[in-house]
Amino acid sequence: MIDSDVHKVIIIGSGPAGLTAAIYSARANLNPLVIEGEPSSNSDQPGGQLMLTTDVENYPGFPEGVMGPELMVKFREQAQRFGAHMLGGKVSRVDLSGPPHGVWVGDPNTPEPTYRAWALILSTGARSIMLGLPAEERLIGHGLSTCATCDGFFFRDQHIAVVGGGDSAMEEANFLTRFASKVTVIHRRDELRASKIMQDRAFANERIEFLWNTVVTDILGEDTLTGVKVRNVVTDEDSVLDVTGLFIAIGHRPNTTLFEGQLTLTDTGYLVTQPDSSRTEIEGVFASGDVQDDVYRQAVTAAGSGCMAAIDAERWLEAAGHG
Repeated sequence: MIDSDVHKVIIIGSGPAGLTAAIYSARANLNPLVIEGEPSSNSDQPGGQLMLTTDVENYPGFPEGVMGPELMVKFREQAQRFGAHMLGGKVSRVDLSGPPHGVWVGDPNTPEPTYRAWALILSTGARSIMLGLPAEERLIGHGLSTCATCDGFFFRDQHIAVVGGGDSAMEEANFLTRFASKVTVIHRRDELRASKIMQDRAFANERIEFLWNTVVTDILGEDTLTGVKVRNVVTDEDSVLDVTGLFIAIGHRPNTTLFEGQLTLTDTGYLVTQPDSSRTEIEGVFASGDVQDDVYRQAVTAAGSGCMAAIDAERWLEAAGHG
């Protein structure tokens, strides 16, 4: 075991939720250990999904906007300033049968955990389900987005497309018509999966048009998105849609694989927390950010829930005699 002592708090994840939890718990003299994750193309990477975002204009305190990676660097530096300890690496296993709870970093098959903690704050986030096209990683944040609320403003008076047919896609499409001159919804079937009320709103919106029985086969552009290549699945005909923005709205997948069988998950895989709290059903285990939020999924709400988790953990530790 690298550290034979039991930590007061271990935070798994280093997006807005995890790092805000680190700031608050460090200021409470809990000496948190933050296991940041490892570089990848999804939200398991250090800094979370904001590391894949360019301009962030809706985070309070930055009237001119801020680059996503720059914002997360500031979060991290602030947490370290107050004494949070950062560890690069991927959590491979947890044992929530405590407290204390066990956390493995690296080989999950070793008999003893790498670290133990009285309190765990789970902030592993969620990732957008992507199309699986090679250009996605290159163009995310450069015309390709998964968040209309975050990025819609940048597409004023432009023709953009939304991929998807569920409630989220219809919500994104309707929202984007506040900015775009036209929104084309690309859907692989000839009817939507969205609820009737969401369908009715989209059909009634004169700025939304539909491209039925169609899939995106390629995203065009080197440094910025210039169009998308599509295929009609009925006729097998290929064509190019001239758009300057593409929003993928086919769902999100929370990073909860580590906790399956130990914590209660919703039908869509999100961690369940108690009402108005970050507490899970296990003593000393708290959850914050997109791993338990399937409604808002914003950096500012994630940060707020990270604050909640740190305060909840601090109060639990004090009551349990570990403060």
